[in-house]
Amino acid sequence: MPRKTKREVKKEYVEKKAETEDIVDTLKENYMPYAMSVIVSRAIPQIDGFKPSHRKLLYTMYKMGLIKGNRKKSATIVGETMKLNPHSDMAIYETMVKLARGNESLLHPYVDSKGNFGKQSSRDMQFAAPRYTEAKLMPLCNELFSEIDMDTVDLVDNYDSTMKEPTLLPTTFPNILVKSNKGIAVGMASSIPSFNLGEVCNYTVEKIKKKKVELFDFIPGPDFPSGGELLFDKKEMEEIYRTGRGSFKLRGRYRYLKKENLIEIYEIPYTATVESVIEKIIEMMKQGRLKEVVDIRDESDLGGLKIALDVRKTVDVEKTMAKLFRYTPLEDSYSCNFNVLCNHTPKVMGIDEILDEWISFRRTCILRKTAYQIDKKLHRLFLLRGLEKILLDIDAAIRIIRDTEKEKDVLKNLMENFGIDEVQGEYILEIKLRNLNKEYILNKIEETQTLEKEVSDLKELYTDEALQDKLMIKELKRVGKQYAQERKTEISKKEEVIVHVEDTKIESYPVTVFLTEHGYLKKIPDTSLRAYSEQKLKDDDRMFMSLEASNDDTLLLLSDKHKMYQLRISDMEDTKASAFGVFLQNYLELSADEHIIYMQHPKDYRGHFVFVFENGKFAKIPLSSYQTKGYRKKLVGAYSDKSPLVEALFMEEEEEILIKTALDKVLLVPMQNINPILNRGSQGIQVARLSKKDRVVSARLADEEDKENFSFARTKKIPIAPKAMRNDVQTQISFTEKL
Repeated sequence: MPRKTKREVKKEYVEKKAETEDIVDTLKENYMPYAMSVIVSRAIPQIDGFKPSHRKLLYTMYKMGLIKGNRKKSATIVGETMKLNPHSDMAIYETMVKLARGNESLLHPYVDSKGNFGKQSSRDMQFAAPRYTEAKLMPLCNELFSEIDMDTVDLVDNYDSTMKEPTLLPTTFPNILVKSNKGIAVGMASSIPSFNLGEVCNYTVEKIKKKKVELFDFIPGPDFPSGGELLFDKKEMEEIYRTGRGSFKLRGRYRYLKKENLIEIYEIPYTATVESVIEKIIEMMKQGRLKEVVDIRDESDLGGLKIALDVRKTVDVEKTMAKLFRYTPLEDSYSCNFNVLCNHTPKVMGIDEILDEWISFRRTCILRKTAYQIDKKLHRLFLLRGLEKILLDIDAAIRIIRDTEKEKDVLKNLMENFGIDEVQGEYILEIKLRNLNKEYILNKIEETQTLEKEVSDLKELYTDEALQDKLMIKELKRVGKQYAQERKTEISKKEEVIVHVEDTKIESYPVTVFLTEHGYLKKIPDTSLRAYSEQKLKDDDRMFMSLEASNDDTLLLLSDKHKMYQLRISDMEDTKASAFGVFLQNYLELSADEHIIYMQHPKDYRGHFVFVFENGKFAKIPLSSYQTKGYRKKLVGAYSDKSPLVEALFMEEEEEILIKTALDKVLLVPMQNINPILNRGSQGIQVARLSKKDRVVSARLADEEDKENFSFARTKKIPIAPKAMRNDVQTQISFTEKL
């Protein structure tokens, strides 16, 4: 028997495993642990406001003494962080960049950086390599690490059990709302905007006091390091504050220099970049949609962001900016998803619920810190009480020490004569001879009394929630006073801002729109069409459809991917018969295998679309079902995808439709007998009852000749089987010519 190769053995093993392994078990054993790891250990922030990568980096910098010392090379910091975070060094450095002051991505940065750390507002400005930049911790980090060594949080082993790292940082303020966070996990995501530190601290103080206050009086909205203008809608913001989900609009800010005819954009939305704004404005200028702007320049420098727009003297600045806000990233949406890990469980919460969780977390930190301090002070008090016994008769203690022959017996003799334990005895024996004086003794007795008072106060704090609340309030007021800064993002009521409205004064004149099989579309004014009647096409292309319309009409274009595209005819340039027209694949951004199969202009949205499917069903959809409140470029699910579409037809009034099947059968259907359906995705009504081997192959609106020649196939009842084609020559010729 021939010996099997390694590949054959491996293939047999995989096939055997696939036969015996249940997919549910595979998901549980392989996918679920991965998903939970991403959720808990990577993408979702915890109640201290940090993801694990942030926490590991900052804790490493703290252990390196960078909270007070001089800056160190970023490469050194990255190398040290790999003891806790065994991922790519570049991933660690990118984490540092996002936390750095130089990147300008945080309201309150945690890393004091020196060198080029890139800019959050720029897509193309890359940060320098870690060997060129330096960093240390910002003063705000004192609020993260001041209690880290007081058993306030759990410390766990790092990945190779060589050192400890904290599971959380004991922040003295609600950092979870002050630090912006975005992350995509498996099956869930998190997106938390930054809020003003002073506003958050003030509201948290009122919440701890259990006062019923209006949230908007303290936190009117998110605050971003990029500034900008927040378009405030109370209902939208209430929903976000209450549920943790929703979105709001952000706008850039500008100033107009009248003497220079110059608009300077100096702030952009947090979600936008300078390059994306400039590219979109240039695109609009090329398309002739922004004739008010003559030139555009990026004048950003060390002084800050600046996009300069040279405009015409007669320009209406507010209307021009309203147009830019509508069509460029100068106005953008920020989607919120306040997903936070609480006790290793992801939970979407509103602001009040997040603050309740933080207050509970902070109370736990205070309790653990207090217990730690009580233990330390009780231990110190225990030592001093042992010393007190010795100091009552210091001469006897000295005599015992002097008279004891062996050194190892000194501790034993002291313990027996003064009734102290080993720890107290060791502490006493470590006291220097020079300290055995009256002043030293009095100081230690006084320290004992102070410690007793401190322990009593700490025990009271440990058991009294009111005192814990008082301490939290004191800390929040101190942090707010020390680190708060003026709001950067301006709040404006949504209904008060100027919104661009399309100019309705579009010139109206008759045009003919042509569509070719290869997807070229051209608009020719009737005056040009009369002069040049012959259409220029590519060699292998031919005319597919033409439509008489007006320049101010809207064109509806159906594709074979069940989509409908809306196109303003006025947006297209007038062309001549000698031009190819616009290529719809690029103009409408169609997918590679998508083609336009029908076009119509809706006028007043009267009439019906009739979709005829292979399975003999008709869907009669009112044109009004495709009418939208605003101008929507693309509409998905324009018609049913359950059966292949044979033909899309438009009727302004009730007409008759003639269909032919693969078995040369016909049916003449009066459409007034078929009820309209409002649902665009409807499969339709069964009109032609077909045999298993038959299908509809063509359909058209019947003209007078059709109605006469195919009157034998007219039906009033549906569904009904199509009639066999008659053998008279006139009927055959009539059908063939029109197809």
